Amino acid sequence: MILGVARETFPDEKRVALIPASIASLAKAGFEVRIEAGAGQSAGYPDPEYADKGAKLVASRDEVFAADLVLQVHLGGANPERGGDDLGRISGKTLIGMCDPLGAPAAAREVAARGATLFALELLPRITRAQSMDVLSSMAMVSGYRAVLLASTALPKMFPMMMTAAGTLSPARVFVVGAGVAGLQAVATARRLGAVVTAYDVRPVVKEQVESLGAKFLEMEELSAGESEDKGGYAKAMDEAFYARQRELMAQAVAASDVVITTAAVPGKKAPILVTADMVAGMRTGSVIVDLAAERGGNCELTRPGERVDRAGVVILGPVNLPSEVPYHASQMYSKNISTFVLHLAKDGKLNVDLDDEIIRETLITREGKVVHPRVCELLGIEPPPAEAPAPAVPEDPPGDDEYPVSKG
Repeated sequence: MILGVARETFPDEKRVALIPASIASLAKAGFEVRIEAGAGQSAGYPDPEYADKGAKLVASRDEVFAADLVLQVHLGGANPERGGDDLGRISGKTLIGMCDPLGAPAAAREVAARGATLFALELLPRITRAQSMDVLSSMAMVSGYRAVLLASTALPKMFPMMMTAAGTLSPARVFVVGAGVAGLQAVATARRLGAVVTAYDVRPVVKEQVESLGAKFLEMEELSAGESEDKGGYAKAMDEAFYARQRELMAQAVAASDVVITTAAVPGKKAPILVTADMVAGMRTGSVIVDLAAERGGNCELTRPGERVDRAGVVILGPVNLPSEVPYHASQMYSKNISTFVLHLAKDGKLNVDLDDEIIRETLITREGKVVHPRVCELLGIEPPPAEAPAPAVPEDPPGDDEYPVSKG
């Protein structure tokens, strides 16, 4: 079976879906790997490294899409500007990558019309078996790390406390909103740089994780989160009354901070506004906000996706696609995630779409000319195809908080 890795066409994307180190395991499973020339160059993986590992380099994009299975980082709805360029090449193919099926469901209909089978890695179930395939957690980790570095560059202060002959320099105060994977990585990175860090999340269960990293967990005892996470461990969208009270209680913490990093995003929905313009007005001149939810509209009322906003001396950064700014290691993690998924999908040298398997069933978006994922069908206003009765589920112990953060934040 032939597996193709296409060069990314998403604007400014530097990552690659597969790195040379992942080729051996795929070859052992019976895959012939084709790489579009230059696909890994921007990530730090030149063509000769792929050739040395046994991959076939091809100059034509058509040759890549002639493969049975094509891997990408961004495809379909996750690449609104250029994803349509490949629609004429995907007939009958199997595509795997991130395709934003809940945010851009219409793209799934176009893929289905070409008879392609599409798997969306964003929808992997949060079970222990799927941890090594979890691209969202991997990329969120990169984003949390990178967010702190952006803040440290924009802040007119140094992060650590320093004792100098010229006096004592007080440490920067960092407030992280959302303690999922991105938030926890931001906490850890800010602590390594010497900042005093406080974090908040609607789920009290993450308090122990925050404190284990040397940060303080901001408890808002007046605020009852109720059912604040879904069965998969993701933060749920709450009603506006909840967010209004939350903003009121957060205002003091924001005003006392030099840096605020927000990470609160709900899959497929607009990000909640947690930092209002009034809160920004109460921050000291020189303070910095890094909004990791910018791609979903932002947690800060003043955020503009992809832009730097200066409001009365307070800088608001709305970065998008941060993992692409650390492409070498981001590609390494993504490659491990996607190759593990491929090996899980491949049985006896061929792809096996086993709908009794929760991992396969939850990520399958299109098949045999139809959109088949129930949540995507609901967004499109169409009836999902009749479900095949799955085999009885085998009970699985939930992952411990110490091994798998409860939310991607």
